[in-house]
Amino acid sequence: MRGLVDLDAPVGGRGHRDFRLSQGLIFMTKFKVGGVIAATGLAAAMMTMLSGCDGRERVDPEVTRARGQYLVEKVGMCADCHSARGPGGMFDLGQWLQGAPLGFSPTVPMPAWAGYAPGIAGLHNYTDAQAIALLTEGKTLNGQPLRPPMPAYRFNREDAEAIVVYLRSLN
Repeated sequence: MRGLVDLDAPVGGRGHRDFRLSQGLIFMTKFKVGGVIAATGLAAAMMTMLSGCDGRERVDPEVTRARGQYLVEKVGMCADCHSARGPGGMFDLGQWLQGAPLGFSPTVPMPAWAGYAPGIAGLHNYTDAQAIALLTEGKTLNGQPLRPPMPAYRFNREDAEAIVVYLRSLN
């Protein structure tokens, strides 16, 4: 006898009945385990839906803010235009991203050149949706292209949201 099935028993005798019984138990056990696995999967899916309908993993707000800071300071280099500089050319940290006159101009005539970069700390003139549209589509509040020298960024939505979180934190 090996396991639940007597492989040496004649077919049709007691061994055959035991074999069918053991197969039934194995089937029922698999069904119960499969059902538990399916129920667990369903529960996990429902928890995901309840925790965030967008299907994205929830990220610590500080991680999002830090990502936005990285994108503003190291990728977009927004301070180069949107922050005032002191007498030695260093950034005036008290005026960080509060707006500033541009320290350069085009060498040839440039229509719609913006001579002043507005303050972006706090994003006081923008809703989140408007700021995200600016960062993902490169358009102003009224749908117009951004004025040079402002680049028409095409950040993905997640990066644009992180930038908005960071800029809003600079009130």
